[in-house]
Formats: sequence, C-alpha cells, structure tokens
Amino acid sequence: MPWLRAHAVHLALFAVGLVGYGAVAGDRLGKPSAAPHFVLQASAWARGELAIAHPRGDDWAVISTYQLDDGTLVRGRKLSTRPKFQVVGGGELDASRLRGNPVGKTTYMSFPPMPALLLLPQVLLRGERADDVLFTVVFAAAVLPLLFGTLRRLAASGLTTRTVSDDLWLVALFGFGSVFWFASVQGQVWFTAHVVGVFFLLCYAWCAIDARRPILAGLALAAATLTRTPMAFMFPLFLLELWRVGGGRASWRVMVKPALLFAAPVAAFAIAAAAYNLHRFGSPTEFGHSYLNVVQQQQIEQHGLFSYQYLARNLAVAFTLMPEVPADGPFVQVSGHGLAMWVTTPALVLLLWPKTRSPLHRALWITAACVAIPGLFYQNSGWIQFGYRFSLDYFPFLVLLLAVGGRRFGWGTRALIVAGIAVNLFGALTFGRHMEYYRATRNDYPTIVAH
Repeated sequence: MPWLRAHAVHLALFAVGLVGYGAVAGDRLGKPSAAPHFVLQASAWARGELAIAHPRGDDWAVISTYQLDDGTLVRGRKLSTRPKFQVVGGGELDASRLRGNPVGKTTYMSFPPMPALLLLPQVLLRGERADDVLFTVVFAAAVLPLLFGTLRRLAASGLTTRTVSDDLWLVALFGFGSVFWFASVQGQVWFTAHVVGVFFLLCYAWCAIDARRPILAGLALAAATLTRTPMAFMFPLFLLELWRVGGGRASWRVMVKPALLFAAPVAAFAIAAAAYNLHRFGSPTEFGHSYLNVVQQQQIEQHGLFSYQYLARNLAVAFTLMPEVPADGPFVQVSGHGLAMWVTTPALVLLLWPKTRSPLHRALWITAACVAIPGLFYQNSGWIQFGYRFSLDYFPFLVLLLAVGGRRFGWGTRALIVAGIAVNLFGALTFGRHMEYYRATRNDYPTIVAH
C-alpha cells in the first residue's frame, strides 16, 4: 500500500517506542500508577464533580473550611510561617478567628487538566482502574515519529540539510538519550504531563515551521499549555516564523490574519481554563499550587512560587549536578534533584559550536529561552527525579537546534548520543525501582536550596 510505504519509518519508530518504553515500564503496566491524579480527575468529571473524593499520591491542593468566631464559614488554608489564614479568592484572616478544627476539606488537582481530558474515554470504560502508565507509554511512542516528521519538515523547507540517517540519530538522542526515557515509563502525574506536553509541543513546532498552519499551531499551543503551563511561552516560534516568511515590517498587513487565526484557539482555551480555576479557587489565575501541602511549602510562603531566591538552586540542578560516588553502599548515587542536562545528554554540548546558523536558529533559541527562564525561578527543582525533567518543556527545541546547526554527525557525535542512551537506560531502569541509587529523603531536599 502506498500509504504504508510512505509512512514505514514513522510506523517503525512508533513500534520501537512501544517496545522500548513498554519493556522498561514492565510490571507497572495494566494498572494505575502510584500517583494517578489524571485518572482520578477524569473519574471525578465522569461523576459530574470537580473535587477528588479519594486522593492517592502526593501534591494535591487541599482547601479547608473553617467556622469563624461569628459563625460564618470561610474556605482556604492555614499558613505555616505566620498566624494567618489564606482565604480562597484572595486576602488573609487572623488564624485566631478560626473556631476549632476544620468542618470540612476539599481536595483538587492543581495540575493542568488536558491529560485528564484525554484519559476520560478510558476512565469511562474502566473507572479508577484506568491505566495511566500505558497511556503515557503510547504517547511517548507517538513522540518518536512526530519528532522525525518535524525534522523531515525542516529538511523539506530547506532549513536543514540533514539526511534521514541524521534525523534518526536525533530521534534516538531525544527518545532514549535524554530524560524523556525515564519520564516515559513511570506513569504518575508529573511524568505523564511531561510526555503529553512534549507531544503537543512537537505538534506545535510542526505547524509553526514556515507559519503554515496558524489555527492548528494555536490549538497545539493551547493544548500544550493546558498540559504543562510553562509551554505557554512557546508562542514566539510561530510569530517569529510568521515574521520571517511574511516579509517582515514591510508586509505586516498580510500577517494580521494568520496571527489572529493563531491567537483565536489560544484565547478560547485560556477563557475555559480561567473559568475552571475561578470555580475551584476563586481566581482565574489560581490553578491550585498555592494550596499544595508539600515539603517546600514554607519556602513558598516566604518567597512565592517564583523568586530570585530559587535561581541558584535551579541553575545548579540544570547545569552542575554530578553523580555521587559514596564511600559505602551502591557504586553511584544520584541526588534527588537529579543530574545536570549535559550529564544525561552529553551531545547537548554541540549546541555551543554550530557550524551554520539557519534562518530558524534565532527563533528556536528565543523560544527555548522563553520557556526555560521562568522555570529557573520556580520554587521546585523537579524533585524527585533522575535528571532535570523540567528541561522537557523545551528540550525538543534544543534537538531542532542541533538539526539546524549543520555540524556533521560523525563518530564523535554518535558516540555522545550512545553515551547518553547508556546513561538514561540506567535512569529508566532504576528510578522508582532501585531507589538505593538515589539520595532522596525529605532531609536531603534543602541541601542545595537557596535561602
């Protein structure tokens, strides 16, 4: 069949992904993961509810209801650093006004809801027994042909001179030589969100190249944002491509329509998300992380969700953390904060020496930086992790930069890719199963937290 012949490589990559990720996931398949937040949220929706009746795992947003001394009820949470009560919708009260213990508690999922929406059909069939691990593996497998298709689109547009072999090496780099591998085999809310987010990121990148598909690019950007909030900052890629192919300032009028077509689905999804947040937390911009009960809650109250105070810690996680060689115990240990990006993916060092700079070079760097920078000021490092998982919010753009960089893929480049595959195989096999290789107790979290 012509269609099968035309897409043989894509189908083969999908099969490789299913086998590679599925084999490592192993006995995790067939049942919900230890943190099936998206399954539970979809199940709540199926019952016509927003709150989670029986939460499992960590990182839930909890709203407590108290009675005040005048008999009225108030919703929110007690602060741990001050004798105050944070009220849902804004404002604070003196904790002394609260009468006794809470009269009720409501649990919500604070993570963006798109994966839960995609899990809804399975949940309608299987209820809370839905398999978020298999769901994650299937999406991870689909990322491989999608990345290959995006790379081939760059070649078809004349933005790279890469061969099919080169692009397959780049697919291997990302699929098995980056932290994407360990994230793809866990299930669990944090890792499922990364995998689904990467899927939509690549849909967006494919549509944004040459600004050919403005509506689809907007839909993909919106879906990615409702999976991983930092991906909202991917918008420069489409706009810069529109500027490039549209002729720049001299032809700005012809760019107005595609820009509006791009913005329309983004605005529609944003309004829906704001209404969802308003109904649960009394604010259109509050998605629930302010109400998380986590080990770093005290620092959130002191410095907020985003602060300069976190920058040094996050830079260390992203660029300097190395594996440890303890005097006794296992031959190697990884900090619960993970490993630096260049340790898990050594080929990233080639980004420092591009041979050429294609017309897409600047746009990709700007887009990657726009997504990465907010995360460097975020209160969480990604704990607990094998490598810096927040890099997945922009990592595919770095792969595209390697593609447009023009450097020949000789034995040295391929050796770096193979080294990355070996490192990430260790992470995929051990993380969540052999935690003796990880120094990840609660007491270890503050060791590199900036104060």
